[in-house]
Amino acid sequence: MTTPPQPQAAPPVPQAAPPAGWTGGPGPGTGPGYASPIPVVTTHLGHAIASEWTKIRSVRSTVWTLAVMFVLVVGIGALVAIGLGTEDTAGAPVLAGGFFGLMLGQLCVITLGVLVITSEYSTGMIRTTLTACPQRARVLTAKAVVFFLLSFTTTLIACTLTALMQSAAVEGKPVSQFASADSFNGETISAGEAVATGGEWLGATVGAALYVALLGLLSLAVGALLRSTPGAITSMLGLVLLPFIVSLFLFTESVREFGEKLREYSALNGLSSLFRLPMEGDSTGTGWPLLGLLALVTLAALIGAYARTTTRDV
Repeated sequence: MTTPPQPQAAPPVPQAAPPAGWTGGPGPGTGPGYASPIPVVTTHLGHAIASEWTKIRSVRSTVWTLAVMFVLVVGIGALVAIGLGTEDTAGAPVLAGGFFGLMLGQLCVITLGVLVITSEYSTGMIRTTLTACPQRARVLTAKAVVFFLLSFTTTLIACTLTALMQSAAVEGKPVSQFASADSFNGETISAGEAVATGGEWLGATVGAALYVALLGLLSLAVGALLRSTPGAITSMLGLVLLPFIVSLFLFTESVREFGEKLREYSALNGLSSLFRLPMEGDSTGTGWPLLGLLALVTLAALIGAYARTTTRDV
């Protein structure tokens, strides 16, 4: 009699290797569980700034807006320098010609400041931003820092180039007999020819760039408050242009003094004073006090923007 074949035992099932980072035992409940090998990094403001820098430099509106501003400031400044270079005498401070291009170029920075914040609300991208960075105050701070540094640097380069052109065209020329002596500095009056002092250079470059960058930062704060691109741009244009325009119609005796004060504290007068071309007030004013006033207004608007951003939903 033959012996029936014995059943063979099934081959052992190979056990899968534990995943990388597994710190537990061979079965459930025998260890603390899975620990990711990817290091966990605590985020900070630097990460938010890097994110906002990536966004602002990759958007075409940023490039075009700043390019238009640069062309306006440098282009109009060059035309003014060419015109003044044909004159035999100097009728205004050496660096004053740079104001006319910046008067228009600042509108580009104001527009960009609004778009930096309101474009995300209009497209809904702000939800993604706040999901990636739930600290809303950090997001607003990163936007403010990146935009301010970018607008200040770009404006400073444009103003410096314009100042160099004005200096080459005007400096050294005799003062015109029709020019007001109050509009020139002491060195020009004593020398009898147009000279730009260090204070004039500082005001026409660093001061003017700070003024325009603060206007842009104020626009960002207004955009965060209103969350509407048309509304924020209209509000900022009214704030910059309307006081000066309205003051021109306040010429009757009863409201003349109010019109003068309105013109003196207008944004346009603050900017022109940095170029030693005050439209109202002290003819020897430097514009720095009005720059400080603008900084206080911008700070107040930013405080309001932080309050609205952290207390209101998107």
